[in-house]
This record gives sequence, C-alpha cells and structure tokens, in this order.
Amino acid sequence: MSEKHIDVSMTVNGFPRSGSVPARRLLSDFLRHDLQLTGTHVGCEHGVCGACTVLLNGKAVRSCLLFAVSVDGGEIVTVEGLANQDGSLGPVQQAFHECHGLQCGFCTPGFITTISAFLDEHPNPTEGQAREAIAGNLCRCTGYQNIIKSVLRAAEIRNEMMQP
Repeated sequence: MSEKHIDVSMTVNGFPRSGSVPARRLLSDFLRHDLQLTGTHVGCEHGVCGACTVLLNGKAVRSCLLFAVSVDGGEIVTVEGLANQDGSLGPVQQAFHECHGLQCGFCTPGFITTISAFLDEHPNPTEGQAREAIAGNLCRCTGYQNIIKSVLRAAEIRNEMMQP
C-alpha cells in the first residue's frame, strides 16, 4: 500500500511552487529534495541547531519541525531568496562576506535567514541584541565574534540602502 500524497502550494522566494507530498514530508525535505533549494541545511533534525531556518510569512522558523502540508498557502523565503534582485549578495550575505562571519558555511544559511528576520524588527541593534538574536543558532567552527560583527554590519548596510 502506497502512502497517500497531498497537494501543497506555496510561494517560495517570490515564485508560486507546488507539489504532491506525503503527509509526513518535512518542509526542509520538500525544499531540498522536491524544489532543489539545497541552501537550507539539515543538521540536528530536532530544531536545536538552526541550520534549517527559513522565513515563513516573514518569521524565522525551523523547517525541520514543520510538515510541508502545514505551510500550504504560506510564503517561504530561503537563503537563496535573500540575494538582491540582480543576483548580488543581499545585505546579510554581504556582511558575512565582509566580516568573515563564516568558516565551513554549514550553519550560515540558518544564520542569514535568522538575522534577516531579526533586522526586519530591529534595524539598529546593539551588540547585546545581536548576540541574543543568534543565540538559537549553533556554529561549530567560529567563536561567534565575527557573526555578531556581521549582524551589526548588515544593519549598517540595510540602513545605507534605505537612505536616499
């Protein structure tokens, strides 16, 4: 007996996407395997590490904890969707590059999506707020100092972009 599939539709990185998935297909797996958006990484598969973080309707969520069918009709943004329209690095990506906020890169997509959502709500963060914002994401390679610098630099870049 084959598993029942359910049709899902959502907007992913600004484009309508749909598929027929088993009811238990995780959003992270739908993004990676069905839509070939492999920037979303899967680490712990328990929602602890933050590597799978994506934006759901503008809020940072752990895609390994959500079934794809539960976000039917939602708007998803992955790390791929955070680049500028012309394909150049988005503000948070640019800040990570400038401040050396990554090493192996495995955790980076989750940090970038987390920080993007955070800066939407806190455009001028303090160092303490930046530190708190990334507290739910784990990195095994860095000492977090350059990631915190990246948060603060990303805020600067975003604010510069807003000026006339």
